[in-house]
Amino acid sequence: MTGRSAPAVLPSSLRVWLGMVAALAGLVVVVLGVRYADDSQPGMVDARIGAAVDGVGPPWRHVALATDFLGEPGGAAMLVVATVTGCLLLRRPRAAVLVVVGVGMAVGTATLLKSLVGRTIHDGNLSYPSGHTAFLTALALVVALLATGRLGLGRTAGTSLVLAAALVAGAAMGWAQVALGAHYPTDVLGGWCTALAVIPATAWLVDRTADAVLRKRR
Repeated sequence: MTGRSAPAVLPSSLRVWLGMVAALAGLVVVVLGVRYADDSQPGMVDARIGAAVDGVGPPWRHVALATDFLGEPGGAAMLVVATVTGCLLLRRPRAAVLVVVGVGMAVGTATLLKSLVGRTIHDGNLSYPSGHTAFLTALALVVALLATGRLGLGRTAGTSLVLAAALVAGAAMGWAQVALGAHYPTDVLGGWCTALAVIPATAWLVDRTADAVLRKRR
């Protein structure tokens, strides 16, 4: 994390744009949280999307279950360990730190928001925002930031890669959660935006902390 040659985990060319995205995503999380606070019913958008996606049969149900497993403790642990190992093999210690801290912060934030918002689904299970979606989106964001740094991508290409990775991961896990009836579509959107808000901010903090420690050692 503090090695002299360790590159920034949040490329300088992406800081402004991802900062704006994070701010907008945070606003969406708050607005949806206020809208669905203490609610237990699907909204109009939830009902329409849910009717089209909910209750898929084989073989797509198996795909949904496999995707859902990636957000469960066992699957999530495997993904985190594999990603941290990859970061260390590529000599990107800051990215390894971001995987643990950033993804943990995204999931932790989602868990805290569930208690604060109080939206429920199926027998009182807290649902907003989706922790599964926040997890996979956060992990995809970290991997995309690592790829952006390794490939030396500029602002446009780097931002496009990061957002595309977040969209694909969020859409995949979000579809699985709605298809399995575990979350409302707006829960999924909230989880996606939670990751978009948390990861850029955490990446910036990791860089600031690492640079400060490095300066102190020098």
